[in-house]
Amino acid sequence: MSGFSSSPQLVVSSLKAVSALDSNANSEQAPHNFAHITFGLQSSEGDIQSVHQHVHAKPLLSTAQDHAELWLSKSPVVAVQTPGMRCNYNDDLLFGVVEIPESDIVAGLRPLELVAQSAYRQLFEVLEKYNYPYLWRAWNYIPNITDVADGLERYQQFNAGRQQGFANAARSVTGNVPAACALGVHAGPLSVAFLAGRSPTVPVENPRQVSAYNYPKQYGLRSPTFSRASLANLHQQELLFISGTASIVGHQTLHTGDVRSQTLETLRNLQAVLNQANLRSQADSNYQLQDLNMRVYVRHEKDAALVQSLIEERIGSNALAAYLNADICRNDLDVEIEGIAWKTIKPAPVIFTSS
Repeated sequence: MSGFSSSPQLVVSSLKAVSALDSNANSEQAPHNFAHITFGLQSSEGDIQSVHQHVHAKPLLSTAQDHAELWLSKSPVVAVQTPGMRCNYNDDLLFGVVEIPESDIVAGLRPLELVAQSAYRQLFEVLEKYNYPYLWRAWNYIPNITDVADGLERYQQFNAGRQQGFANAARSVTGNVPAACALGVHAGPLSVAFLAGRSPTVPVENPRQVSAYNYPKQYGLRSPTFSRASLANLHQQELLFISGTASIVGHQTLHTGDVRSQTLETLRNLQAVLNQANLRSQADSNYQLQDLNMRVYVRHEKDAALVQSLIEERIGSNALAAYLNADICRNDLDVEIEGIAWKTIKPAPVIFTSS
């Protein structure tokens, strides 16, 4: 993944890139550790200098070390810790992780729904307290996401709790909602990482798909609360966040049981989102698939090599992708891809006036 230059305010790097960078940087130029994300079936303590989310998903096709992410901030960061939550913030951004085991719920019909509601309540309370009013992006990891428990699929339980958390904080549940993903992992508590800022994002939808917050009731009484992508400005840097994207057209899954076709359909959806983002972007060049730092979630480990080959056939062998074994939020989906990209904002035109 990318290294850190003197201009961006925020960059997501692999540990290898960070190690190479740090060895060449003096203390005045070195970036500040902002967040650390690790992957694997075994828990990881992460970088004690960063807020840490561990995703209980097996890295595929390479080692966990290669695919750990270290988020770097150009400006100094301040750490905050409360029960169940850890945050770092700088002048512009706040990154946090809230984790709540379902065993913490001692009463209630559906513990996951209540845990999700509690996680988003805490999240919004922190954003209000530290004055980062705009939630830019959320990463949700849910054990056994497609299991049925207490009479309802667990993903539907999560959606109900998340939406109620938004509503309780007087947040919109349609329209200008953050980019997000929700994946199934094999262990651990509900884990929600989030990035917030002091300026609003521009939501981006996919014309090939029904907006997730408008899904029909067959997918649950409460719809998922996320946009397909969002654009955010950070000084002269623009950030593009693409939500978890899969082989869905309209609101229906396509190509059930066909991993090849699902991967290709997912790439078509990603390109459609990029096309829409480019219509709204202020960047100095168009976003392309090869610009994305991707997390690629594959349901069946045996399919990982095929998924990788199709992505590299479309994007190139230097595609920036971490492959992870995780459950997608529908049982008939085998692949999901999310991404982050950043570009320089093009300078404003010079306007000449006569005196």
